[in-house]
Amino acid sequence: MPSPQTDWWRSAVIYQIYPRSFADNNGDGMGDLPGITAHLSDLRDLGVDAVWLSPFYPSPQHDAGYDVADYRAVDPRFGDLGDADKMISEARALGLKVIVDLVPNHTSSEHAWFQAALAAAPGSPERERYIFRDGSGPDGSEPPNGWKSVFGGPAWERVSDGQWYLHLFDVSQPDLNWGNPDVRAEFVSVLRFWLDRGVDGFRVDVAHGLIKDAELADWHYAGEILGGLAPEGAPPPPMWDQDGVHEIYQQWRSVLDEYEGGRILVAEAWVQPADRLARYVRPDEMHQAFNFEYLDTPWSADPLRKVIDSTTAANAAVGAPTTWVLSNHDVVRHATRLGYPVGEPRKHGIGLGDPQPDVALGLRRARAATLQMLALPGSAYLYQGEELGLPEATEIPDEYRQDPAWERSGHAERGRDGCRVPIPWEADAPSYGFGPADASWLPQPSVWAEYALDRQRGVAGSTYELYRTALRLRAAHELGTGTLRWVDTPADVLAFRNGDLLVLTNFGDAPAELPLNARVRLASGPLTEDGRVPQDVTVWARV
Repeated sequence: MPSPQTDWWRSAVIYQIYPRSFADNNGDGMGDLPGITAHLSDLRDLGVDAVWLSPFYPSPQHDAGYDVADYRAVDPRFGDLGDADKMISEARALGLKVIVDLVPNHTSSEHAWFQAALAAAPGSPERERYIFRDGSGPDGSEPPNGWKSVFGGPAWERVSDGQWYLHLFDVSQPDLNWGNPDVRAEFVSVLRFWLDRGVDGFRVDVAHGLIKDAELADWHYAGEILGGLAPEGAPPPPMWDQDGVHEIYQQWRSVLDEYEGGRILVAEAWVQPADRLARYVRPDEMHQAFNFEYLDTPWSADPLRKVIDSTTAANAAVGAPTTWVLSNHDVVRHATRLGYPVGEPRKHGIGLGDPQPDVALGLRRARAATLQMLALPGSAYLYQGEELGLPEATEIPDEYRQDPAWERSGHAERGRDGCRVPIPWEADAPSYGFGPADASWLPQPSVWAEYALDRQRGVAGSTYELYRTALRLRAAHELGTGTLRWVDTPADVLAFRNGDLLVLTNFGDAPAELPLNARVRLASGPLTEDGRVPQDVTVWARV
């Protein structure tokens, strides 16, 4: 029998906090843990069940903290362990769960282990913790294989004694060797360190990447920034989604199951098809896996219905809920992504000189997409600022860009800075209430004032109030634990029932009819004068 205490994650709405950009307490232009703690009550009032924090560990910040130098401490930029403990305690007092990021595919090049590996000889125990290899060619001056970094350029870097190390991401992020028992023991210890401090789970970065093909088989296709899907007809990528990852997560699950309260593992695994991704959430492995296939689906009724069906069925086959998501720190915000014509995906960065979105259309569709997502059975993730309707910051001057993909791609890839700009709390305050100083680590657009929380709180029809009402109704109608039943509609309308609610999204030009006995509880936009649903609007109605 499911328990609300241990199975909370099956229907939870979890809010992603990007610490650098959430709230700055000390005025240095970068967000911090005390800033997060000060705003936890705002998230409680929004109606979410838990928060997930991107990395706040010590790091040289070559990849915004995903290059971890110490997994058991807090970077001084964000505070200290005492601040982390206070944040966890305050969240618990407010009824919020806390999930932290775990980055097990690679460490920072400044991690003590990697520094020891550089100082040690080839073949030493220190080097065996990472993936070092001799080079190819007569003198070893060529990389061991043709693998590419997902940030651009080669995935190998040569060290002074002639060997090469693997970095699937930035050169400052050497990949760990998960065939090494030291690595496995270390991360079990890290799990226990944070579980003992009271965290409720871990979002596992690049969960599909820990195990590489033992032969390091050559493969020249770089794929998308975090994906790695092979082109049609090509062999599967030797660095992604290898079967050996599942043994690791089975061990981790056994560790989490020792702790009370329903501690969870969440997979960031860019894996398709859906039944392959579902292997990560089998009963003895992880609890959730982000549904990136849903995030990637065009704004159209038929493709969305197909992906909802396929992912729901794949997860149901292993007894897991589906975990829905529309935005995060690695993709263009959906309020901007949906502002482009259907069939023109914009997922990984928009900048000066690029075609700009239709802002009004993007927000209209984003509100409709969010209401559709929050009505689906399962769990859902929100990314900070989407409840304000924040668009992507598309006009960041190039000199401010910090994403390593920008430099490593030779400025061909705009990178992810546009979705990471600090969020606005107060329209007329310095840095729009992000912190006491005017400047923030990434420049905030002047339009941020109109999206600020204090301009939207209590304002009927605002995006913030839409989210707050939707989360309240989602809980009241128990949509997260409900059952989806499709309703027959015209081809350009998508409708389903979940419990006593009818959820209808109109993608077509002509207004869509609601049943005569429908009582509208919430709509993402105004209905027509005669009560029909316009294009790009989602309605929740009791029938």
